[in-house]
Formats: sequence, structure tokens, C-alpha cells
Amino acid sequence: MEALIEQSLGVTPAKLLLAAEQTVYMLFWALLIGTLIGISLGILLVLTRKNGVMENRFVFRLLNYLINIARSVPFIILLVFIMPLTKWVAGTTIGTRAALVPLVFYISPYLARLVESSILEVDPGIIEAAEAMGASTFQVIWCFLLPEAMPSLILTLTTGTIGLLGVTAMAGAIGAGGVGDLALTYGYQQFNTPLMTFTVIVLILFVQIIQSIGNRLSRKIRNHE
Repeated sequence: MEALIEQSLGVTPAKLLLAAEQTVYMLFWALLIGTLIGISLGILLVLTRKNGVMENRFVFRLLNYLINIARSVPFIILLVFIMPLTKWVAGTTIGTRAALVPLVFYISPYLARLVESSILEVDPGIIEAAEAMGASTFQVIWCFLLPEAMPSLILTLTTGTIGLLGVTAMAGAIGAGGVGDLALTYGYQQFNTPLMTFTVIVLILFVQIIQSIGNRLSRKIRNHE
């Protein structure tokens, strides 16, 4: 079986498995860290904007500009630009672990904007009612804003996950590996059409599974509410 796979695709099953593991590793950790940062930034944008619970124009404008700047830089340029920081954080600029730094920098502001939009969809009357009941800022966020925005937030994270999966392919520029890098290095550069086709199918399946799970969870929460 292994010989048949290697003959058909031009790479060993072990290399295919390693590429899948590298992609899942980058996706999981970058998404986990990026989600924590992105949700925090998104909430701060909502709270500090005009007429927000913690209105602060300076903080809002600063965050707004920084997020816009971060989102303006193409990922491949970001990879190179923050290499000194990557070296300081990860101890290296090559490999899967090093790729996590630019991936987090890429996904965090992206998710922050999506989270901001999701929370702004919540009826302002809910916040007013929470404040009227004497809820603290933390309670407004944890007990009212986030639960009300949860279906939309799940779709936001689904979109972010799919977007992050796409840029993991470019992380191969620093030797991060993954399914995308496998397609480029062993498929495109070696004119290996069967491998290219196989990796494209795998990535499509990844996206379909992620989107289906996100849609189902969001729909389940909406119906429960």
C-alpha cells in the first residue's frame, strides 16, 4: 500500500502524514493564541468606541490604527519583516514553531475586526438593561455581550480558521512545512500533478469540514436561544 501511494503521488505516506501534522499544529496553536488576542482586542474596540461602556477615544483610535496597519501588510512580507521578533520569541526563524509568530500576528487583527462586528450586532438595549441592573463592566461582557454574540462569534472563528489555513501554505517560505508547502515543493516545483491534485482535494475537505462544524454549532446555539 505504501509503495502504491509513493508511486502514485511521488512522496512517501510518512511525508504526507508529517505535512498534515505540521498543518494541524500551526492551525491549532496560531488559532488558539490569535483567538485570545483577537477577542480581547475586539472587545476593547467595542467598549472604548464612542458611546461605549468604557468610552476612551485615545485607546480606540490607537487600537484602530494599529489593527489597520497590521491588516495592511501582506503575510509574505510580514514573515520577513518580523523575523527579528520571531527569532527572539521562538529562538529560530526557521521551522513550524517559528511560523507561529507571524501566523499569530496575521490572524489576531483579522479576528479582532470580525469580533468587533459580531459584538456590534448585539442589540444596544441589552447593554442598557444590564447597566440598569447594576452589572459591572466584566459582567456586561461575560454575561450579556458574549452570550448574545456567540452564534456570530462561532461563524467568525470559522472564517478565521479557514483564512488561517490558507496562509499556512505561505509559511513554507521559512521552512514551516505543512500540506501547502508539500504541494508547492514536491508538487508544483517538480511538476507532480497527482500530488498537487491530492493536496488541493485535502485542503478542500479541510475547509468543508471546518465550515460545516462552524455552521452546525452556530445554528445549534441560535435554535437553543
